[in-house]
Amino acid sequence: MLNREQAWNILCEFTKSDGLRKHALAVETCVTAYARKLGEDEHKWSVTALLHDFDWEMHPTLEEHPQKGEPILAERGVDDEIRRAILSHANHTGVPRQSPLEKTLYACDELAGFITAISYVKPHRSIFEVDVTSVKKKMKDKAFARSVNRQDIVEGAQELGILLEEHVDFCVKAMQGRAEELGLKGNLEA
Repeated sequence: MLNREQAWNILCEFTKSDGLRKHALAVETCVTAYARKLGEDEHKWSVTALLHDFDWEMHPTLEEHPQKGEPILAERGVDDEIRRAILSHANHTGVPRQSPLEKTLYACDELAGFITAISYVKPHRSIFEVDVTSVKKKMKDKAFARSVNRQDIVEGAQELGILLEEHVDFCVKAMQGRAEELGLKGNLEA
């Protein structure tokens, strides 16, 4: 199996945007925290999250992403379970989510992006200013972060079998633990 560094190198080879790389790290943060909580393979879950959008810049449409990226990952030796999870993170592929990894990746993808977007509009541009209430409030604001699919966030929590509030809180706290690396520490005084 690929190690984390190899997965990161694949991501960086195909993804030049700092924002998309940070998104991969944010999703990895949430997914890996769930792996730890559930007693799952943190390494496998980390690699999956890092690679889930590796082909987005090359295939930025629903007709292509992540379907056209999957053969590239196969060529690179990425195992079937990881590739299947990546295919299942997008509803349009028709790959049903079955495993805890597949459900967790789906549940964390849009939410991690949304939490990041909220952090950027806070007074100090910090993840430490984000909480469940602020996320739920911004979910109602359809003009904010229009590209984030709110239904995916809601369905993701449902597929995990937890309350939306619990899921949001869990991901916010996980991301706070890695705020500096995610570029979300902001300008709060220490």
